Amino acid sequence: MAKYLVIVESPAKVKTIKKFLGSNYEVVASNGHVRDLPKSTMGVDFDNDFEPKYITIRGKGDKLAELRRMVKKADKVFLATDPDREGEAISWHLANALKLDDKKTKRITFNEITKPAVKASLKEPRKIDMDRVDAQQARRVLDRMVGYSISPLLWSKIKRGLSAGRVQSVALRILCDREDEINAFIPKEYWDMDAVLNVKGEKKPLVVSFYGTKDGKMEIEGKAQLDSIIKELKGSKFEVADIKTGTRVKKAPVPFITSTLQQEASKVLNFSTQKTMRLAQQLYEGVDIKGRGTIGLITYLRTDSTRISDTAAEQAEVYIKETYGDNYVAKVIKEKNNGKKIQDAHEAIRPTDITLTPLMLKDELNRDLFRLYQLIWKRFAASRMENAVYDTTSVKISAKNYVFTASASKIGFDGFMSVYVDSETEKVEANNIVNKLTKDSVLEFEKFEENQHFTQPPAHFTEAALVKAMEELGIGRPSTYAPTITTILGRRYITKEKKNLYVTELGEAVNSVMKTAFPVIVDTSFTANMESLLDSVEEGLVSWKTVVKNFYPDLKDAVDNAEEELEKIEIADEVSDEICEECGRQMVVKYGPHGKFLACPGFPECKNTKPYLEKIGVPCPDCGKEVVIKKTKKGRKFYGCIDYPECNFMSWQKPSAKKCPECGGFMVEKGNKLACGDENCGYVELISKEEK
Repeated sequence: MAKYLVIVESPAKVKTIKKFLGSNYEVVASNGHVRDLPKSTMGVDFDNDFEPKYITIRGKGDKLAELRRMVKKADKVFLATDPDREGEAISWHLANALKLDDKKTKRITFNEITKPAVKASLKEPRKIDMDRVDAQQARRVLDRMVGYSISPLLWSKIKRGLSAGRVQSVALRILCDREDEINAFIPKEYWDMDAVLNVKGEKKPLVVSFYGTKDGKMEIEGKAQLDSIIKELKGSKFEVADIKTGTRVKKAPVPFITSTLQQEASKVLNFSTQKTMRLAQQLYEGVDIKGRGTIGLITYLRTDSTRISDTAAEQAEVYIKETYGDNYVAKVIKEKNNGKKIQDAHEAIRPTDITLTPLMLKDELNRDLFRLYQLIWKRFAASRMENAVYDTTSVKISAKNYVFTASASKIGFDGFMSVYVDSETEKVEANNIVNKLTKDSVLEFEKFEENQHFTQPPAHFTEAALVKAMEELGIGRPSTYAPTITTILGRRYITKEKKNLYVTELGEAVNSVMKTAFPVIVDTSFTANMESLLDSVEEGLVSWKTVVKNFYPDLKDAVDNAEEELEKIEIADEVSDEICEECGRQMVVKYGPHGKFLACPGFPECKNTKPYLEKIGVPCPDCGKEVVIKKTKKGRKFYGCIDYPECNFMSWQKPSAKKCPECGGFMVEKGNKLACGDENCGYVELISKEEK
């Protein structure tokens, strides 16, 4: 009997795929990449047509030896790495490292790890797609040239340990530009005004909002203008001028792609992009389900295509018809097209089996996996359902030459919203009084309600907003969003507080150097155009070495000029309020492999270091000293007294400086509420805007 060897990337897939295949198939993992450019040198031979110098990754020798032994015993080898450019490149590297015979080696891909998909891929084996491999080689070489040419410059001009990247530098630029916008923003005053009216025959008053004049909309820009309008309206009669009824359609969403999944998981579940991708990887590779064994629950997670297979569409139609009714099945479905080249090798992110509902899997998945699967399942189900329809009523109320408006809406047909409501869907509140108004309704003025406002600066980017911006600008690809953000966070160019991303002094310095010395590298249009060129390489329209050859001379000239012209930038260490016990200097915050620590600035004369404890500005309820953020051995965050072990106060929730008015004990933050730390007391109150 013939023996077949299937090589995948991840060990987590081995068990899942092995179960689908017969005893004559052996499944083994390469554990990711086996070859790469060397870490110690550029790894690109500029004198030999920019040929990459690939080497075996350190620690992969034993794995390759094991794979070679298995290859010798196999009659046929199937390379089953991920269905994207990087996966194609890994297969090519495996073929070269293992010296695989073309005649007995085939490439297979599947968009989901299910039995039908894996079996179908074995029936349609193909050769390695060298155009896709070359597109990945071009990306890798370009990124290496940028990183290894510019990073040493940053070391010499700012500080050691910094890095520049073709995509990460543009992402940092986007954040810095937003920071500049916020800093330069000047607030502008404006007012809004409501009129509270009593409707004859109704118990509740009708509140209508100032719109403008009969000639059009009007902004109230100051108190003087507001007072003038109120003076004109004094004693005037309010009448119903116009009533319009109609319908408004809210379109069903398209299924998730990588960027939209990251955005929605951030907004709804408060997941970082990195966490979302880690959990999605687990759902894709396979989860052990009682009665079914290990199965992949979602399709491939790195995609920018909203396409759905015919089989999945048919299965969804049957499920929706049986569960919700025929009128909920979408009659016409349009796929989103943003005008950009889409890597359409695979589908949108969807459940592999729509009949496996979140409720059925709730006891099989941990909390975070369940929540992400539920989000993906609901979004996919909604994408195959009819649009929602609102019944709307809008009313214009006139008083002299001025116009006030009120509106009401209610859901006429819930459609896809019976399954899924996204983070941006407005809440519908039916205004029954508006619906009851007629042209003859008698209105009696009660009072005006005025509010002063100031225009707000642009919001700081969140991870979700940054991913959206990168996608819209065409920067990076589905596989690069999360690693890019992780890198600039890890390099401490930016910091994350709650959900917002803030640029650090170090990040500002790096961005300043990049904008001054390498304006092309950090230009969003140039970076987006480079992505288009990589797409052209994948399509076989452009040679990858042509792209590299055209890029390198300008990069080299820019680096040479920067070496001569840029001045050294000093980044001061953050000074703490801790005094060095050995020499009396104020200690500074340093960064090591495991995060922040305190060090004496007198190094090397004084080598004193100590742990960095982040204070939260709240006194310890037991002894009055500072409460600091700590971590358990497994990395779980908690709050404890800085004087531990003398004082052993700890809390899983963030303590508040406010005392419980009922029992005098300490209180903790729970969402938008403060609760007494003593569960027996049970006192709870809302956190005011001032406290927030």
